[in-house]
Amino acid sequence: MTRPTLLDLRGTLPTPPELAPVADHLRGGGLLAYPTETVYGFGGLCTPAEVERVRDLKRRTVDRPLLVLVRDAEATAGLRWSDDARELASIFWPGALTLILSDPERAFPEGVRSAEGGVAVRVSPHPLVAALLELLPTPLTSTSANAHGEAPARSAEEALHAAVTLGAGEEMLVVDGGHLPPSGPSTIVDCTGPAPVVIREGTLPVSRLRCALPALHAR
Repeated sequence: MTRPTLLDLRGTLPTPPELAPVADHLRGGGLLAYPTETVYGFGGLCTPAEVERVRDLKRRTVDRPLLVLVRDAEATAGLRWSDDARELASIFWPGALTLILSDPERAFPEGVRSAEGGVAVRVSPHPLVAALLELLPTPLTSTSANAHGEAPARSAEEALHAAVTLGAGEEMLVVDGGHLPPSGPSTIVDCTGPAPVVIREGTLPVSRLRCALPALHAR
């Protein structure tokens, strides 16, 4: 089996021509390993077929949906926004804040939509992700680039190793955006209920979120 391809984009602010092969690869149904503001992730277009390909690669169970990276809040058509969710997004996006929003219209495919009907979305501040999303017809799914039991990848070499370990071949393109510094995961806030609830505190402290929403609850 052919190994994944490595594309070196280190030390540059990616331009549309440089990212065109990446967008073409994704539009053709391919998978991607790419840097974010936290760790390297695996992903693909947010379509039913590509969602299943990523889930199969990571051996994700049905109770662990993928996260979705969006260009901006307007790229979440079909999701239900509460006033509190909009307030958080207006202050902390782009950034390491993931919001879980209700999907009453089932606008997003299974595998990113949870059994409870929520979809986890984030606007990444990473320049490569932001530039790539401008070229794609859908949002980009995201899950940490690692095999079970291993730490999430912080370099393209580690992401490539994880992809090969999981059995990925030529369908996977690994984008080298350089080595990422140590970082925690994104903070996750569930905004599907009557009041938002922090279900995971990450690099964005709850104390900062409470500057915007003083009554914010943490699980």
